Amino acid sequence: MAFSADELRVLRRALAIALHPMPLSDEDVQDCLRLAGSVDEAAGEAGRLRVFLLADLARYRNALPGSATGYLELLQDALAAGYDPRPDDLAALRALRGGRLAAALLERCQVLAERSVRARLAGRSAGLTAPGPRSRLLALPGGRAADREQDRPRTPAAPDRPQKPGDRPMPKPSEVFPPRRRPAPPPSEERAAG
Repeated sequence: MAFSADELRVLRRALAIALHPMPLSDEDVQDCLRLAGSVDEAAGEAGRLRVFLLADLARYRNALPGSATGYLELLQDALAAGYDPRPDDLAALRALRGGRLAAALLERCQVLAERSVRARLAGRSAGLTAPGPRSRLLALPGGRAADREQDRPRTPAAPDRPQKPGDRPMPKPSEVFPPRRRPAPPPSEERAAG
């Protein structure tokens, strides 16, 4: 991700404010919000591009062996972008390993897949979970939202009420919208030649 000179100026100012909190002017808040929006947009675009490339890789993999050249090129690009090879990729590379490039990619993918599995197992044993998607920036410390928070009276949160035996839980979509039934075909009428 590349930043423009203007965005770098805003980013440096935001980092300085994060290290040394101080009240922000409306212009600084708007600059930070615009930068956060740009970063969110770039991250969303990168996610859409990744989904497209992975779908393209799956199409080429499904068309093997005829698409071997395109598949191997796409797989190399995906690996360079941080893609973890899946079991389908390993199976496809085993089938193509007669070629030098496919054999080299198979070795590389086996190492990456093993590393990925070990990392997931280590994360589970340590009780770690995968990080969720980044949330949008809603307020900056010292910004206008902080002023509003100070003016607003604090109300205690309502405690969760225990569910009574007579309370009905939220209905499922299948209960609210039952599946459509196909209409029965009309009875065929046979005409006698007369």
